[in-house]
Amino acid sequence: MGFYTSIEVSASGLSAERLAMDTIANNIANVNTTRTAEGGPFKRQLVVYAQKNEPTPTAAGATDDPTDPARSSAGVQVVGIVNDQSPDKLVYDPGHPDADANGYVHMPNVDVVKEMVDMMAASRAYEANVTAIQESRQIGNATLGLLKA
Repeated sequence: MGFYTSIEVSASGLSAERLAMDTIANNIANVNTTRTAEGGPFKRQLVVYAQKNEPTPTAAGATDDPTDPARSSAGVQVVGIVNDQSPDKLVYDPGHPDADANGYVHMPNVDVVKEMVDMMAASRAYEANVTAIQESRQIGNATLGLLKA
């Protein structure tokens, strides 16, 4: 793994965790949304991650050289954002405009406490990737310092 590859891996993590934090913030913002364009209450959204696959040397002009930038694609990628399929929360409120015939309102399946825990985990992962980039930079600077001497 080369110097730039380590930064690319951490950069892919930064991008993925930023999207995760945006998605979590959207979930929290919609914790009381009982009507959506699709009909029904808001559904909690989840980010789906996947490992980036190393391309074969024949892909997109890559060579057999492991330091070739066209070859390096390590890291993480977001493959999609999916709706959580857990059931809606039912709240008895017969005066609510979205109440059903029995007086129950279908509320989003968003748990603010769970979202805050997920936000803290995403934030810590983001910080870890920033630290990894900073350490890679320091290692590169130290290497350049040795070459000057």
